[in-house]
Amino acid sequence: MDVNFAVDLGREALILTLTVAAPALIAGVIVALIVAIVQAATGIQEQTIGLLPKIAAMLAAALAAGPWAMGRLVEFGERMFSLLP
Repeated sequence: MDVNFAVDLGREALILTLTVAAPALIAGVIVALIVAIVQAATGIQEQTIGLLPKIAAMLAAALAAGPWAMGRLVEFGERMFSLLP
C-alpha cells in the first residue's frame, strides 16, 4: 500500500464521516438556535430546557437520513474491500 493511497483513503473516510453526520448536527444547531432565541425572548435561563428538543431533532434527522447514510457507508466499504489485494 502506497503512502499517498493511505492518505487519500483517510481523507475520504473523514469527509464521509462529516457528510454522514451533517444532517443530525445541522438539525441540532438549528434547534439550539431556536431554543436560545425563545429563551432570550422570554427571559427563561434554564439550561436543561433545550436538551430534549435538541435530542429529539437530532434523532429525527438521523432516522430520516439513515437510509441515505447507510448507502454511502456501504458504498465506501465495498470500494475499500475491492481495493484490497
